[in-house]
Parts: sequence; structure tokens; C-alpha cells
Amino acid sequence: MEGKALWDGNKPLPARFRSATSPGPDSVTPVDAATPPPLIPGTLYLVATPIGNLEDITLRALRVLRECDLVAAEDTRRTGQLLQHFNLRKPLVSYFRFNEAKRSVEILERLRGGGTVALVTDAGSPGISDPGTRMVADAVQAGIRVEPVPGPCAMVAALTASGLPTDEFHFAGFLPVKAGQRQRRLTTLLQIPGTMCLYESPWRIQKLLNEITVLAPQRRVVACRELTKRFEEWIRGTAQEVAADLTKKPRKGEFVVLIGPPSGEDPAEEPDLPDPEGH
Repeated sequence: MEGKALWDGNKPLPARFRSATSPGPDSVTPVDAATPPPLIPGTLYLVATPIGNLEDITLRALRVLRECDLVAAEDTRRTGQLLQHFNLRKPLVSYFRFNEAKRSVEILERLRGGGTVALVTDAGSPGISDPGTRMVADAVQAGIRVEPVPGPCAMVAALTASGLPTDEFHFAGFLPVKAGQRQRRLTTLLQIPGTMCLYESPWRIQKLLNEITVLAPQRRVVACRELTKRFEEWIRGTAQEVAADLTKKPRKGEFVVLIGPPSGEDPAEEPDLPDPEGH
């Protein structure tokens, strides 16, 4: 839209733009950044952290980490380094796969007492192929307030830059390690419409692409790693082409693998349809 801006970001937001009835979940209702609302007692905050580039942390994430009473972290050493980088000092407790049952009870007690807890993982959004799902489920069941603090997510970053359809997609995380379970799971996933999003370790990425090549050799595949970091890499092509590229040299870092939809569902493969208006 050309012409005069509706709002100068350096001035207070006019009252007519502060309505809470703006349509759509992505509608923006600006707030006064100079006086953000305080943290709400008894709330579990799910704080997304950078997946590689520290510049990706949000202002809100920093504020929550600065003002909360406790940070529950997948790895206290790694989160401690993150806090130190931003000159933050907070009590830390570990929260990971093998202690989540015991730790959830302790965190819930703190929340019931009116404390504020920020839950973070090593990178990305809590609960997305990382610890957090159980804690959130326990908190919801206990009637505790849970508030997301959105931010970096490897799957979303990869999907938006993949060039594959984004109107329908499915996230399946990591496949099972055992061969039989893995084969059955992948076979089922490849029958689902839309773009399929997976995570895979550098030690099993070649195995995964070989499996996709056998089951769906002509599907469009995008494999990416080290997202937002210095050595970010994207490999695009058919499943067979990507599998061949991976044999050229060993790669480090976890991969996001995106598999295009079956033939006929990919808009990029559809012929141009005539314009009903005749244009």
C-alpha cells in the first residue's frame, strides 16, 4: 500500500488500532514495548531458543528468561551458556527424558505456589521432538496456565525455504531405529497427502534416503542441515539424486528431510489451467 503510513512505530498506537477483535490467528495487535505486561504467577512458559544463530532469539524470550523464577532446561550446561551470552543469571534445573516424571512433579508444585517457570530445550521449540510434551500435558491436567513464547523451529524454517508445497504438511519427527518398525512407519507416512517432514541423525541419513529411494524414487526431496549456521546446506532433487549426493562426503549435524507429496498432488507439477475469466 502506497502513501502515508497508518502508524509510526515511534509513536503510541492509536486507540482505533488496539482492538482485540482483529481477524485471524496471525493478526498483530501491537503493544507498548516500553511497558510489556509482567509475567503471570503460576504460569509455565514454553520458550523457543535459537537453533544455531543466536540472533534469532526473540525479545520476548529474553524477557521471560530474565524475569522468570526458574528455568527448566534439557541440558543445564548448554542453556547456561545461552543465558551467559545474554548476561542472564537464573536458577536452572534439568528436565530431560530420563527424569521428566520426577521433575514434572517438582515443577508443578512450584507453579501451584505461584512461581513462574520457563521450559527450554537445547534448540528450537519445546515439545517438538524434544522434551516438554509430558510437562505440558501434566500442567494442563492440573489446571496450570501454559503460555507459548514462539520462536525458532527447524521444521518450520526448513519447510518454508524448501520449495515444496506448504498448504498441507505433516511432521513425523524421527523414525524408529529398528528396521521393521522403521520400514512400516515410512511406508505409511509416504501414503499421507501433502509434504512430509522428518528429522534424522547424520548417522542414519544415508539409510533414510536409500529407503525413500526404494519406496518412492521419484518423489521430490529436500535435505538440509546446520540451519541458520555458517555451514548451512541444502540438497534438493529426487530421492535417488539426494541419496547419491549424500554418498560424496560425510556430513555432520542433524538433518531436516522434507518429502514432496505423491505425483498429482504437487502444484508445481500441475499444468496451468485456463483462466475462467479468459485472461
